[in-house]
Formats: sequence, C-alpha cells, structure tokens
Amino acid sequence: MAGLRQRALPGPGGPLERCPHAGLKVHAPQPTTDTTAKLMLVALSLCWGLTWPAMRFALDEIPPFSMRSVTVGLGAISLLTVVAVQKRGFALGGGRDWLHVFVAGMLNIVAFTMLSSFALLMAATSRVAMLSYTMPIWASLFAWLALGERFSAARITALIMCASGIAILVYPLAEHGIPAGLLLALATGISWAAGTVYIKWARIRGDVVTIAAWQLVVAFAVVLACVPLIEGSFHLSQAHAPAIFGTVFTGLVGSGLAYFLWFKIIGRLPAMTASLGVLTAPVIGVVSTAILLGERPTVPDIIGFVLIFAASVCVLLPARR
Repeated sequence: MAGLRQRALPGPGGPLERCPHAGLKVHAPQPTTDTTAKLMLVALSLCWGLTWPAMRFALDEIPPFSMRSVTVGLGAISLLTVVAVQKRGFALGGGRDWLHVFVAGMLNIVAFTMLSSFALLMAATSRVAMLSYTMPIWASLFAWLALGERFSAARITALIMCASGIAILVYPLAEHGIPAGLLLALATGISWAAGTVYIKWARIRGDVVTIAAWQLVVAFAVVLACVPLIEGSFHLSQAHAPAIFGTVFTGLVGSGLAYFLWFKIIGRLPAMTASLGVLTAPVIGVVSTAILLGERPTVPDIIGFVLIFAASVCVLLPARR
C-alpha cells in the first residue's frame, strides 16, 4: 500500500525513509534497476489489490471480529516465522519502544482492519478500497501538524484533488445523508496515516520486520479479546468455502506474504519507486472487485477514483530542489 514521502533522517546506515504500508523506518537503498524486485512489486500490488474482494467474500458469512482475529493471527504468525528463520531478533530497544509499538499497532492494524471491515459491510468494495488509499494525503497533513514538515504546493494540490474526489463519490449517495460506509472508509485511511506519522515521531528501536510483527501480535490480542465481548463466540463453522478461502487469503497473502515482499522490495528499490508502484493496488482492487463481485463503478465513481489516485501520486512525487 502507498506511503508517505519523508525528509531523510540521519541513521547508523544512511538516510531513513518510510515503509508505506506498515509505517516503519527502513534504510533507504541506492537506486537500482533490479528486475526481480520490480516483479516482486507487481506481486505485492496483486496481493493487496486482491485482498479487498477476498475480504468481501469472507464478510458475507463471517462477522468482522471473528474474521479479523483469524486474518491478523495468520499475518502475525507469518511475520514471526520470518523473524525467527532470518534470525532478526525479537527484542526491541526498551519499555518505551514496546509502548510505542502498542499505540502503533492500535492505529496501523486494529483501527485499519476493523474500520475497513465494517466499511465493506456498508459500502461498495471498490469505493472502500479507493478511499482507504487516501492515506498519503492525510499523512502529509499530519506530518505538517505534528512533525513540522513543509506543506508544499504539491501537497496542497493533492488535498484539493482528494477533497474533490471524495465529494464526487459522496454526492450521488448523499440524498439521505452521508453514507456511514464511506465515512468508515475515510477513517480507515486516516487511522493508517496517523499510525504512519506516529511511528516516524516515535523512532522505535528495533528491526523493521520485528516491529511490524509485534504490531500484528498486539492487534491479534486486542481483536481476539473483543470477540466474546461483541460477537459472543467465534462464528466460523457456518462459513462455506469462499468465505474460508477469503479469510485465509487475507491473512496469509494480504498480511503475511505482502509484508514479507514489501521488506524485500524496499531493500532493493528506491522507496519512491516502491511507493508509486504500490499505488496500483487500489486500481487492482477496483478491477478485481468488478470481475469477482460484479460491482460496476459509476461514472462519478470513476471520476472520483481518478482524482484520489492523482492526489496520492502528487503527495509521493519528489519535490524539486
């Protein structure tokens, strides 16, 4: 998923840039024309793009907290396995870092997963996918407010285009009030952006994959604890093959494999190339939703999608020096 362009920060191994999906700091690689990494980027966009219709299949028969406890749990197991196999180490810098991981996990994983799940129950999948990817725009705004980063002309233009795209999406549906599903989808992107900026501010000490894994562990514990309180018990036995497949796909591919691919990519391609490449994920989400679920975007939808996509590109493009 797409991320936030940041100023370089001094670090032990060189400049640091942003991991767009998890909101983590990674050492910025030198530019390369690594064909393998670019193919992996295509695979990553497919993973995240196809996750949207997969979640929709899962939610047809499995309640949100039951579904998300499985998907987040599978994602956590996948990344913890990567940490163990690659001997990255499970430790963080100290108690302060664990506290920051908890807060980041609540914003990046818990809020994102639950808000997007309820949004999918109330709105068209393609609209939810595209509105969730307004994250770079909100992140640039939060970075200006919280980190004092310069609010450039490109970011102002992006905010205007994003607001215009959202208005075009909402207006045809607002006869009886603003749809709750679209508000939840926007909140999904906003929470993800807040988590991204929070991690930049917190400067958590630890391996980037380990930090992502512990965020998933935090999210799993929180979502799992909510299942008996909100849904009474797990509701998995009644689900048929499509819903089960959608749940497993979301956990293993949308979380576990996708995170693994991202960290391999960011080590081999410039962060800007990776960030712009991942912006194809919501486009894949819209197309795959139309094919697999039969949802057909309206003309206002398409105009709104184009404006939001262009706004995200504006935020991610490097500023002229």
